[in-house]
Amino acid sequence: MSGALQAIVFDFDGVIANSEPLHLLAFQQTLREDGIELSAPDYFHHYLGYDDVGVFEAVSRSRGLTLGAEQVADLIQRKGARLQSLMESGAVLFPGAKEFIHQAAAAVPIAIASGALRHEIDEIIGAAGVANLFTAIVASGDTPLSKPAPDPYRLAFERLQQQTGQTLDPRRCVAIEDSRWGLESARGAGLRCVALTTSYAAHELPGADLVADGLHTLTLQRLDDLCAGQS
Repeated sequence: MSGALQAIVFDFDGVIANSEPLHLLAFQQTLREDGIELSAPDYFHHYLGYDDVGVFEAVSRSRGLTLGAEQVADLIQRKGARLQSLMESGAVLFPGAKEFIHQAAAAVPIAIASGALRHEIDEIIGAAGVANLFTAIVASGDTPLSKPAPDPYRLAFERLQQQTGQTLDPRRCVAIEDSRWGLESARGAGLRCVALTTSYAAHELPGADLVADGLHTLTLQRLDDLCAGQS
């Protein structure tokens, strides 16, 4: 490698963990208890890029409902309990994710910028034995605004600089995402963007500098080449 690549920031759900179907099911079960139906196409088309607060607020608005803070907190608690139960049923890492994380961490500092709850991220990467490889983790609630706002990626970038003591160039740092909301967030923070087609087709992922099927098809050389071709 040329050494152009300085850092990698991963989204979590849909990139490292194949937990989007589990999140959908947990949302559906929780909302159904309150008489609200959420279809898979509706979720993937409108809500996948949001954190839990954003999903419940957006779904309620689309149904003409107004939720108070206590109601949202209750929904999040119930959804979290259902998701935990679903996740305990088996491994949720994508094929090749663990291997790629090890390779990446051996080469450059790596981070996570996600709308998932911190304890969900910690449990999954802890069980996979890769928790100590991440220099920084930004989770739901760590920033005033969630994706598609640039706040999560900006904070991850800032924490990477703080933890490593390095001055990083955002154009030499790569964000790996699976949704247009995440790509918009990463672009807003100035990072290079790789889109994985784990949740959407390539034509539904505008603005990506590079598109791949998943972490199992990516190489650090491809990311280094991407950063070397700065513009």
